Amino acid sequence: MNLTLSGLLAALPFGYDAPTADPLITAPVTENAQEIRPGGVFLARQGRLTDGHQYIPVAIEKGAAAIVGEKSREEMGSQLSAVPYVRVENGYEAFGYLAAAYEGHPSRQLVIVAVTGTNGKTTTATVIYHILKAADVAVGLITTVSAVIGDRETTTGLHVTNPPAHQLQRYLREMVDAGMTHCVLEVTSFGLDQGRVNGTNIDVAVLTNITHEHLDWHGSFPAYREAKARLFHIMKETPRKGDQPNIAIINADDPEGPAFAEASIGADYMLLYSMHQHDADFYADRIHYTPQYTSFMVRGNAGDIPVRSPLVGPFNVANVLAGVCGAISVMPQPEHQQRMLNAIPSGIANLPQIPGRMERIDEGQSFQAVVDFAHTPDALEKALAAARTMVSGEGRVIVGFGSAGLRDRVKRRLMAEVAARMADLTILTAEDPRTESLLAILDEMVQGAESQGATEPETVWRVPDRGQAILRACQTAQDEDLVLVCGKGHEQSMCFGTIEHPWDDREALRAALRGRALSTLPSAGDPYDPSEPWRTD
Repeated sequence: MNLTLSGLLAALPFGYDAPTADPLITAPVTENAQEIRPGGVFLARQGRLTDGHQYIPVAIEKGAAAIVGEKSREEMGSQLSAVPYVRVENGYEAFGYLAAAYEGHPSRQLVIVAVTGTNGKTTTATVIYHILKAADVAVGLITTVSAVIGDRETTTGLHVTNPPAHQLQRYLREMVDAGMTHCVLEVTSFGLDQGRVNGTNIDVAVLTNITHEHLDWHGSFPAYREAKARLFHIMKETPRKGDQPNIAIINADDPEGPAFAEASIGADYMLLYSMHQHDADFYADRIHYTPQYTSFMVRGNAGDIPVRSPLVGPFNVANVLAGVCGAISVMPQPEHQQRMLNAIPSGIANLPQIPGRMERIDEGQSFQAVVDFAHTPDALEKALAAARTMVSGEGRVIVGFGSAGLRDRVKRRLMAEVAARMADLTILTAEDPRTESLLAILDEMVQGAESQGATEPETVWRVPDRGQAILRACQTAQDEDLVLVCGKGHEQSMCFGTIEHPWDDREALRAALRGRALSTLPSAGDPYDPSEPWRTD
């Protein structure tokens, strides 16, 4: 897309300082100075750890046609050279709008279903996507795992949040260019709070649940909840696209559901789903759990729909219900409704394994082995409840997990408490300790487990090396047991110090089932400083 700087700035819904010139913008907007291409725009903002304004000279050297920043031109001084500079109040807020404008506002040409919540976002988004695919809808998918555009799938990052605004808008543009008519989008609280989805028109907003998470960033639970609710405000403000109404879909079983229903007042429609409340618009009935699948009847506004899902456990019943609501909401025309209803059972039955979401690992062992992304107290509780439905008789649940450094400290104890109550054996280990002391993190977690009656080393163990922890779980497991490795899921790295170290829980579990451990702790040949506090030696 080529447009002038003034044309780009016209997308901002708030004021800005007028630029001194109006160059043609011929390359994307980015906040990474190393990504700047000649003719692009560099957005400089004050982050929590780094001030992006210090990289303006790099952006100019790489050919930036303009700079958008938060400081005044006087504060920037001579480093701006002759490049036009525009001051905005909040770079987070501006980035999404500018990126959307550069790509030609692609979300205006797509029906977008956006899914948010603490847990279940990726699964719910994937369910919606596959139901729509089964109904022959030209649909794309963007989650924290990957972006799917036609036959092409691209990973979206090392850790969990929405892609940066310019990358998100590029994916949407590629979907439009590929002939897509719909997009299912997973939206995180970081993505909302940092304005990554600003400039994106949302037609249907789906809430899975709201529980304890990311309080290190948001500061309080109300602030976290409000960040999530922002999605529903965006949905209400989205101009109606033809016959497609603006719809809020809310989990009626979640204690925060009423707050999101209030935030959705003004939407065209609101749908409630529930596992327990038969007055909800859609609810689950006659639920049957097995280690391989879950079957139940979806009842409600669309009549009775029998489903058999390869997703196991009670929490995935809620995710499938949310997915059914999301899919039905984007086919409002009566002539298309029956096609959608017919597609729901097959779309759910043929769901592929979702990476790192109760993903079974089979190397011919006599017990079950599963990797799940659960990294919050609520998600761990739900994963353990699902694990219980997968074992029978004397089968035990053996769980291994950790808790990230430089993140929400409260959940360390909370997750260990959950495991002590619900698992038979708990192994506590490394999980992105970053620059914190790994041993200190494990101390906090052991204290949480012991507060619930666990004893070390009878029912709770600490094994700092994650590979060794997974191996020990497998060596301890007997016939009929289930080993559950939580916290990393699909992620491809582990952060020690400030460096991302390659890591995949699924590969580590496969190796352990074959009798060996993939080590995560630094060795003598690794580029780490021995004085770093995360060291265990």
